[in-house]
Amino acid sequence: MADATVVPGKAVPRGRYPHVKVANGFAFVSGTSSRRADNTIAGATVDSLGTVTLDIREQTRAVLENLRDILGAVGAGLDDLVSVTTYLVSMNDFGGYNEVYGEFFDANGPARTTVAVHQLPHPQLLIEISGVAAVPQERGGQKE
Repeated sequence: MADATVVPGKAVPRGRYPHVKVANGFAFVSGTSSRRADNTIAGATVDSLGTVTLDIREQTRAVLENLRDILGAVGAGLDDLVSVTTYLVSMNDFGGYNEVYGEFFDANGPARTTVAVHQLPHPQLLIEISGVAAVPQERGGQKE
């Protein structure tokens, strides 16, 4: 049996899919961005003249925090990730992304693939990450 979940308080998916689907002890997290519940984008600012500034570090941090929250909704966490795939609009952002990623994971973290894509579903998005996590089995209220 597979359980699909749209997590309350997170940006509603822009299509007919869940934030996360749990099947056979694994949580499969849909591509996650820095979009907030109010549809604003963390790491995207517009000044009074309309100039848009995009910050890969802030977006990466927000994406990883969103992943953490989504996994938390199914009893898992970032430490339970076994694989992530990162989509960057520009490989010029790889350094900033990699720097923030290193604040969350070390060499014992999940397997990772990073690819460049032409664009993401919103022009202010620089990054999206999907992942697979092993959902810990509960035993007496404690994770194994």
